[in-house]
Amino acid sequence: MSEGWMDDRIDKAQSPTAAFTAAEVETRGRDKLSLELPQDAFTRILPRRGDHNLNRERFTYDGLGKPAAVLVPVVAHPQGATMLLTQRTSKLRAHAGQVAFPGGRMDPEDATPIDTALREAYEEVGLQPADALPVGYLDPYQTGTGYRIIPVVAIIKPDLVYTLNPDEVDAAFEVPLAFLMEPGNRHLHHREFEGIMRSFYAIPFGDHYIWGATAGILYNFYERLYA
Repeated sequence: MSEGWMDDRIDKAQSPTAAFTAAEVETRGRDKLSLELPQDAFTRILPRRGDHNLNRERFTYDGLGKPAAVLVPVVAHPQGATMLLTQRTSKLRAHAGQVAFPGGRMDPEDATPIDTALREAYEEVGLQPADALPVGYLDPYQTGTGYRIIPVVAIIKPDLVYTLNPDEVDAAFEVPLAFLMEPGNRHLHHREFEGIMRSFYAIPFGDHYIWGATAGILYNFYERLYA
């Protein structure tokens, strides 16, 4: 990691403990993750991770899924890393108002999911690709709505000024990584969807409710790097 990213400024959103730092995430990521996409990422009928993990008997989606990617942005505050998340605008037709990672469907011109994740992060919150250091891929995540999401873990420079796209994002906020990685803060919730009771992970944080695929990807982040 560039030393210029680590300075003496302290962000109000950072964790009060230095147990979870961006340097630690980078070290663990280099050891446990890879920047090489698995060959079966978009061809395996169902990947190891997805909405089906908690709803196997109710998971009826049949297909390989539309390719998508999200950026899992670990912000390198010097006294404890945070995770950058967005609140999707209520104007969207799908997943309106939900907490999400920057990301979206892969475009034909995107050579890799990293390209997709960085492009979407720039379009949604104005994150410059030069301010993000990709570390590795988490496991592909299949959603019940038909997307095959490739999460890209990246270290983000601290103290950036974000420019939100009002057509996609209502807000961007940071959550201490130490909070997200604490197993006691992750809960199993249930909700009826289209007449079927679904189970999903949820991480309430202040006024924000992190759930669904976002919480599932965070659980995979925990499994791969900290469990």
